Amino acid sequence: MLNRWSAEDAPDRSDPVAQLVYASRLLGADTGLVLHGGGNTSVKTTVTDLTGEPVEVLHVKGSGSDLATMDASGFTALRLARLRALLRLERLADTSMMNELRCARLDATAPDPSVESLLHALLPHPAVLHSHADALLTLTNQPEGRRLVEEVYGDSVVVVPYVMPGFDLARVCAELFPAQAHPGTVGMVLLNHGLFTFGADAEEAYHRHIELVGRAEERLARRTTPSRAAGSGPVDRVRLARLRAEISEVAGAPMVLSRYDDPTVRAFLGRADLAAVATRGPVTPDHVLRTKRVPLVGTDVAGYAEEYRRYVAEHQGRARAPLTVLDPAPRVVLDPDLGLLTAGRRATDARMAQDIYRHTIDVISAAEAIGGYQALPAGDIFDVEYWELEQAKLRRGGALPEFAGEVAVVTGAASGIGRACAEALQARGACVVALDRDPSVAEGDGVARLGLQVDVTDAAAVDAALDTAVERFGGVDIVVAAAGIFPASQEIAGLDLQAWHRTMAVNAESVAYLFSRTHPLLALAPRGGRVVVVASRNAVAPGPGAVSYSASKAAVTQVARVAALEWASDGIRVNVVHPDAVFDTGLWTPEVLAARAAHYGLTVEQYKRRNLLGTEITSARVADLTAALCGETFAATTGAQIPVDGGNERVI
Repeated sequence: MLNRWSAEDAPDRSDPVAQLVYASRLLGADTGLVLHGGGNTSVKTTVTDLTGEPVEVLHVKGSGSDLATMDASGFTALRLARLRALLRLERLADTSMMNELRCARLDATAPDPSVESLLHALLPHPAVLHSHADALLTLTNQPEGRRLVEEVYGDSVVVVPYVMPGFDLARVCAELFPAQAHPGTVGMVLLNHGLFTFGADAEEAYHRHIELVGRAEERLARRTTPSRAAGSGPVDRVRLARLRAEISEVAGAPMVLSRYDDPTVRAFLGRADLAAVATRGPVTPDHVLRTKRVPLVGTDVAGYAEEYRRYVAEHQGRARAPLTVLDPAPRVVLDPDLGLLTAGRRATDARMAQDIYRHTIDVISAAEAIGGYQALPAGDIFDVEYWELEQAKLRRGGALPEFAGEVAVVTGAASGIGRACAEALQARGACVVALDRDPSVAEGDGVARLGLQVDVTDAAAVDAALDTAVERFGGVDIVVAAAGIFPASQEIAGLDLQAWHRTMAVNAESVAYLFSRTHPLLALAPRGGRVVVVASRNAVAPGPGAVSYSASKAAVTQVARVAALEWASDGIRVNVVHPDAVFDTGLWTPEVLAARAAHYGLTVEQYKRRNLLGTEITSARVADLTAALCGETFAATTGAQIPVDGGNERVI
C-alpha cells in the first residue's frame, strides 16, 4: 500500500480542516481503499459561534461527497455535545438520527452529514479516517475472518462484529471501543465493513491507515497470486442489444448496459465454481445499492427476476417501514462468452457497478485462495438494500431526464447541427455516441459521451464504431444522421463527376448503410427506435448551382421515407427535418456570408433573417426540434418532413 503523504504538499497542522481535505483526497485517489462516494473522514475542532462562545464541533464528510474530489465545502460542522448526547440513547430510528444530525449543523445549508457521524464522534481522537479497503475486506470475508484479523493486527485494533451502519452500529461501538481500547490502539476493524484509524491529526491517522492496510496486503501476498487469462474480442452487438432489451423490460425502463473485459475478468469467468463463488453476496453491504446482492451468472434475466422477487418476499418482514420494492433486474451480469456486464438507469450507475464488481472479483479471488470467500447472510444485505434511509431517498427522488437510459448515435457531431443535436440529446439524459471524421469529435468525452473519429463512407469503420457503441452502452435507441457536405457551386453543364459521387456517398449512401446496420439495434430499443435525418430545404426546393447537394438531400429524404414504411411494424419512427440558412455551421465563413449578403444587396444580419418570419435559424433550433421528434410528443409521428427555415415561399 503506497503512502502518498507529501510533507511538501500537505497543509500545515495549524489548519486541521485543510489537512483533513488533503488526507481525504489521498484516500479517495486509491480505488483499493474507497469507491464512488465510499468512506468518510472527520476532524474535531473548537470554533467560536455567533454569540462569541467556544463550541466543540465535528467536521465530517457530507453524505454523497467523493473523497477523491473533496474540498472544505464537502464537510459539515456538527455540534459535538449534541452528538454525544444522542449516543446515550438506547434506541433511535435512523431517519430520526439523520434529522438530529441535520439539526446539529452549525450551518443549515451544509451537506447532510455522513450516516456514520456518531461513530466519528464517539472515537476519542481529533482525526478519524474510514475506508473499505479491499485487502481488509478480503480478510474479514472469510469463515475465520475475525481470527485472521487478530492474527494480522494483534491487539493494536479493536474488532467489532458486523452491525448494520447507522445508530445501532454507533451504539455497539460506543460499548466495545472503550472496553477494548488501550494506549497502543491505532485502529478499529468493523468486520465485513471496513477500517477506522485515528490520530492527533489527519497526518497521523493517514499514516496509520496505510500501515494497517499494508499489513493486510502482506498477509494476502503469502498465499495469493493474481489469475489472468487471455482477453476476448468483440461480441455480437445484436446479442448484447437483445440482453439489454430483456434487462430493460424487467426493470420497467431503458437501461444502459456496459461490457468490460480484461485478463483478470476472463480468468474469473473461467472458474469452474463461478456460479457458486459469485453468488455468495457483496464484499460489503453498501455495495448492494449499486450491484444488487448477487450478479446474474449467465443470461437468464427472467429467472434472475423471479429469484429476486423470492428474496424480497422472504426478507420483507425485516423491514422497519413500508417497502417500496425495487425493480428485479440485475445490475451485474457474468457470462463466460459476453464478459462482465453492468446495468444502470444512467451511464454513471453502470460505471459505478462495473468499478465495484471489478474490485469484488479481486477480493473473491484472493479470499478463495486463503480460506474461502464468505459474505454476510442475505438478510443482512436486505437490511441495507431496503434501509429506511434509502427508501426515504426513493420517495424524495425526482423524475430522471427524458432520455435516461437511452443511447443516441449522431453523425457529423463535431460541429454545426450534428454537434448541437448531440448536445441536446445528452442534455435530455441520453448517452451519446458522436461520430465525425474530425478528430475533435472526441473532445469532452465522459461517462455518458463517446466520440469516435469515423468517416461515414467507410463501411468497416462504421461497423467498428457500432461495435464500440454497443459494448459501451448496450444498444442504440436513437439515430441522428447529420453528417453532410456542400460542394462548391457548379451548374449541371460543368458537372464534376468526382464531386457528385463524393456528395452522394456522404449525404445519401452513408445514411442508407447506417440504417441497414442500425436497424436490428433500433428494433430492440426498449421504448422503440427513433431516427431523424437532417436533410435540407434543397430536397424540396432546389437551387441553381447545387445539383449534387440538392439531389443527395432528395435521395436521403427518400431513404428515410422508405425506412418509415418498412420499419413501422418494428416500432421504429423515422422523420426528416429540412433546415435552411443555418449560418453557425462550418459551411458558412464570415467571408462567404458577407459575399452572399452583398450579392442580394443586404447586410449580413438582414441576410441571416431572409425568411417569412424574419428569424435567424441556428443549429440549436434544429437540434431542439430533432430532440423533440425523438420524444413522447411525437410518439405518433413517422414519415414526417418538417421544415426549419423560418418560412420559405418556395417550400410553402
